[in-house]
Amino acid sequence: TVLMCRGKAMQDFKGPDCRFVNFKKGEAVYVYYKLIGKSTELWAGSVGSDFGYFPKDLLEVNHNYSNEELELPTDVSLTCY
Repeated sequence: TVLMCRGKAMQDFKGPDCRFVNFKKGEAVYVYYKLIGKSTELWAGSVGSDFGYFPKDLLEVNHNYSNEELELPTDVSLTCY
């Protein structure tokens, strides 16, 4: 997995289920995947030790790590346990 970029959360976010990562305004968010297809508004990344999806519009990107974009089809999903 390649770290693509880092950003700052522009507002609080609480996801609808365990596939999403929750964060508070101002927290650092690390992006690993940008989803393509039906859910182009979702990116996947981490906040602390938590990993999950979040709406890309809530992130202000402030540092790019990789010029290579890893895009995954949206039928790839995280499983809730």
